[in-house]
Amino acid sequence: MNDWFTVEKIDEETFAISEYKHWEETHCYLLFGEKQAILIDTGIGVANIKEVIDRLTALPIMVATTHIHWDHIGGHKYFNNIAVYEKEKEWLSDNFPLPIQVVKKNLMCKPCNFPKDFSIDDYEIFKGTPQKILHNGDCLDLGNRQLEVIHTPGHSPGHCCFYERERKYLYSGDLIYSGCLDAFYPTTDPELFFQSVRKVQLLDIKRILPAHYKLSIPIDIIDRIEKAFNILCNGGKLRQGNGLFSFGDFQIHI
Repeated sequence: MNDWFTVEKIDEETFAISEYKHWEETHCYLLFGEKQAILIDTGIGVANIKEVIDRLTALPIMVATTHIHWDHIGGHKYFNNIAVYEKEKEWLSDNFPLPIQVVKKNLMCKPCNFPKDFSIDDYEIFKGTPQKILHNGDCLDLGNRQLEVIHTPGHSPGHCCFYERERKYLYSGDLIYSGCLDAFYPTTDPELFFQSVRKVQLLDIKRILPAHYKLSIPIDIIDRIEKAFNILCNGGKLRQGNGLFSFGDFQIHI
């Protein structure tokens, strides 16, 4: 049995698959429908996430990607039906924005009890051709269950959240979580990040399902993040390279 991943039930048809042993503490989400299952992101790729999926369901799997960063696409290599947002399809196939040396450094920057068969020398960034291109407003039909694609750029150009209107779940990727929100990379945009937070603020949300750190976070964190961005904007600080700002249980790095 693969003990790298922790599986937690959100409801009878929704599971979080987490990598708590790594400093990123990534969360992927498996959603069951009548026709297929959707796996939102695949983690850092140091262990075979498909082994976990196969124990949970025999349904055909579509991987829906929040964005093409190394810690969200590591396990894509185990699947053959991958969906990515249109603005980042080139990142997946041939133009990943970071060199492998930088990715390896990030992966190993804190002590971690990696799986015994993992070797950093063999670690590679996934490259492949997506089978489905996502657009803002698309509906992914699992069979008696729908997932809406919401383009939320800022952390990356093609970052998207997934919204389940019936259950009022927001799968928020790297837009909303309790931790350090990053908008300081060359490919990030703090102003777009702010706009995207305001975009999801308008949704009717019962539960936020983030991509990192605490799995259970309060709904009002969206309002608090929006307020923090507003403070930075009004102070003329919403620009890349301006520093790290702390607001209680989250930070904004721009």
